[in-house]
Amino acid sequence: MVKPVLRGLVAAVLAVLPHTTLSPAHAAPQTLSLAEAVDRLPQETESRDGYSRDRFRHWNTGADPDDGCNTRAEVLIAEAVEAPTTGAGCRLSGGLWFSYYDTTWVPAASGLDIDHMVPLAEAWDSGASAWTAQRREAYANDQGAAASLVAVTARSNRSKADQDPARWLPPATDTHCRYAAEWTGTKLRWNLTADTTELTALHNLADACPEQTVTYEPAL
Repeated sequence: MVKPVLRGLVAAVLAVLPHTTLSPAHAAPQTLSLAEAVDRLPQETESRDGYSRDRFRHWNTGADPDDGCNTRAEVLIAEAVEAPTTGAGCRLSGGLWFSYYDTTWVPAASGLDIDHMVPLAEAWDSGASAWTAQRREAYANDQGAAASLVAVTARSNRSKADQDPARWLPPATDTHCRYAAEWTGTKLRWNLTADTTELTALHNLADACPEQTVTYEPAL
């Protein structure tokens, strides 16, 4: 009779424990110098074989499926300097944003793109080709880190396209340290690799930005 009683006691205790005690632990955020962070990037050659933008489902229903807004709209709302008005169907009007790539103020959501800090094609080249469709969707809609998705002018986003820092940096030169940190942090967050020319560019940026830090939390 003892064992059934013990099993009943254990079940009762588990029933009243907060659910959080039974959830998987999140990896702790890490803060490194930019140079240290770049050193952590695994070096690999890149391949775009099999890539299609359609392999990354976006924009989905976002972080809050009940708010009627997709990921793009949620990022716009979160990054607004002056909040827009949200109407039916999550239609945004008014508001004000600052595009840090080109240090430009933007007074309408229609003038903005949501940039994937590490573009989808670059992510594919760097390891996402081996992911499940679900993980690629999570990457394409990642609001778990502020740097993953960024509202910027359409012209700066389209100038960047799918290029890495060896081939493109923001036109506002005083933002290069921040950009290098956010690029590197995003790659570390998603355990993505970097090729030789990309690493060389990032090491050069780290040398030019000795005070810059990188904070990232690995994605589950």
